[in-house]
This record gives sequence, structure tokens and C-alpha cells, in this order.
Amino acid sequence: MKKIAAFFLLAGPLYAQNPTFKIQVVDNQIDIGYGLAIGDVDGDKKPDILMADQKEIVWYRNPGKPSDAWQRHIMAQNLTPQDNVCIAARDIDGDGKVEVAVGAGWNPSETNDSTTSGAVFYLIRPNDPTQIWEAVRLHHEVTTHRMRWAKVAPNRYQLIVVPLHGLGNKNGEGRGVRILGYEKPKNPRDPWRMQLVDSTMHLTHNFEIWEDGSETRMLIGSKEGGKTVAYRSGKWTPVDRWIGAGNGMGEVRRGVQTAKMPFVAAVEPMHGNKLVVYKNGPIADAPDKLMYGVQQTLTEQLSQGHALACGDFLKLGVDQIAVGWRNPNAEKKVGVRLFVPDKTLHTWQEHVLDDSVMMAAEDLQVADLDGDGDLDLIASGRATLNLLIYWNQR
Repeated sequence: MKKIAAFFLLAGPLYAQNPTFKIQVVDNQIDIGYGLAIGDVDGDKKPDILMADQKEIVWYRNPGKPSDAWQRHIMAQNLTPQDNVCIAARDIDGDGKVEVAVGAGWNPSETNDSTTSGAVFYLIRPNDPTQIWEAVRLHHEVTTHRMRWAKVAPNRYQLIVVPLHGLGNKNGEGRGVRILGYEKPKNPRDPWRMQLVDSTMHLTHNFEIWEDGSETRMLIGSKEGGKTVAYRSGKWTPVDRWIGAGNGMGEVRRGVQTAKMPFVAAVEPMHGNKLVVYKNGPIADAPDKLMYGVQQTLTEQLSQGHALACGDFLKLGVDQIAVGWRNPNAEKKVGVRLFVPDKTLHTWQEHVLDDSVMMAAEDLQVADLDGDGDLDLIASGRATLNLLIYWNQR
């Protein structure tokens, strides 16, 4: 609702503390920076940065001290003739080191031939993780686009892979996108068990997973809006209520209000100009007591909005929203902005993080990289060809 956007910007701060972030340039010679992941690669108990770049899958070793250099290591390269596109990293076996999967074969205009569109690989770590990892090719659909690990049961995980298009799609129409969950066998070179998550949507650009309730849930942003599925009785089951039904969504993330009340942030439409929040409206028969019926537009000044994250960076007891865009907007700017709400999510204030280094944001991740208890932001820039850390100076 455009009228809401008119009053969220305030002349003064919502809180006594203004957000302060300091940029560190991790790498200023990347090729695109399609996707980021955070996790401990080498087992030193410090979160490292992983990136799916155009032709290389790389990781940057956390030096343990802000401002020190992050050493870059190549994990895999030239997996397909086309570009890489996404990466997922998570410790799924409890050994303190992440398992890594990547998506490649990025060819969104080819929706018929899976030999030239899409690819999914699991990377087997060598004894020395700074060396090249073995890439095991898995089944894939056309237009592989996004992936994450989801915990579906105690000690059981699935690699969720979301393509952009369905087989044979044209202009976002045709067969629905086949979203699959892959389960890693003891020997990752053996066949992986797969499970259909959903096949009803189109232009499925990104998704979010949360595991803090009685069941694992996933919110998928699509041409049709935000669809939620839940893992129940060994399978993925649609949740009746959509979030923003009929509103095309690109990026979607879940944040938390006071008393652990969730809200949803979305970039609309896909690659769009709007940052939108869907917040709670009570409904008695809903399992989570929410229907996300209240929509609020925070800004319409993005251009190719492509990066989104939620987190309580300022320790306010309510999550803030970080959003980035990759093309110059009406003010000829690219960058990352932080939107800070009041406790009710009624009033928001926009903050510039740090524009001292240009960032045409392709992806954003959130993690406490230095162990100080405050969340930091990590961003990859497509046109700016850089990887930045925004260190939280709270």
C-alpha cells in the first residue's frame, strides 16, 4: 500500500542508537558473485565465507580478527560450460565442518534441454580443504537457481533445490517448477533419494526455511506470490494460506517481531523496485495464529532488488531488514539499506549502511563473523565485482 510508505521515514531516530557499520573489502576482483553461504569450512570454529562465482566456487578463510585479510581458496572451477549460480553450506553430520552443494549450468532461457540448462553438484571435501574438492553430479531440473539445506527430522537433512522455470516454460507459463529435496547417502557418490516438494508455481526466484517450530517450514517466492509448505509425516505438505497471493515475489525472508511473532519481507516483483512487509493479523484456526494479512510498502526506490536479509543487528528485540539492489536507481545509486522498525512494525526508518564503497548487491548473508555477539552483513556485488563485509559497530 503506497500510502503507508509516506510515513515510515522519520526526521529523528526511532531509538537512541543509530546503526553504524564499517566496510571491509574482502575481494575486489570477483566476476559476478552469484551466491553466498556462511559456515565453518576448515573446522577452526570460525564462520567462513563461501561464494558461487561465475566459473569458480571459492571460500574465504576467516582470519579471526576484523580487518585482517581473508585468504581465498578455490574449491571447484568450470563445472559446466555455463555459469555457476548458487551454493548451500551447512554442517549436517555434526563434525563441525560444512557440507557443500552448488548449482551451475545457469541458462535461464533454455527450459527444454536439461543437458544445457541446470546442474547440481555435491562437493566432497579433501583432507586439506584449501585444495580442489571432488564434484559429484546429481540429478537436476532445467534452470537450477537456488538451494539450501533443510533439517526435516533429528539428524536428517534435505538439500532443497529450486529452479527458476518449469520444463518447457515460456514467459513464466507452462508446467510448474519442480522443487526437489535431496537426501545425502552415506557415500555421496551413490544415488541420492529425492522427494518432490512442490510443482505448482512459476518463476520461483528464492525461498526461506525456518526450523524453530514444531515442524520445518519453507516459504517460496514466485510469480503467484509466497507459498508455504511444511514437512509433515515424511513429506512436504502445502499450507493453505498464501502470503501476498497474486503478488509476484523475488526475494523472501522471515523476520521476528516481539514475542517471537514472525513477519515476512519480500522484494516485489521479481527483480523489482519495492520492499514489502507482510505482518500478522490474528486468525483463530491458523496453526501459527497468523495470516500475514497486513501489507506495508517500505520503499519503491530499488532497481533490480536482488538481496534481502533479516536480523536483529541492533539488539532491539525485533528484527531489522537489510535490502540491496544491483542496478542504479532513480538517484543513480546502488547499495544496501537497513530498515529499522518500532516494536509494532508500524513505523520504519531507513538507514544507509556505508556507501564509501559501491555495492551492486547480488546476494546478502548475515552472520556474527568476529564472535562479538553482533550480526554482520556480507554482500557480493555483481556490477561492482566485489565482496564486502559490513562490520557491525554497535
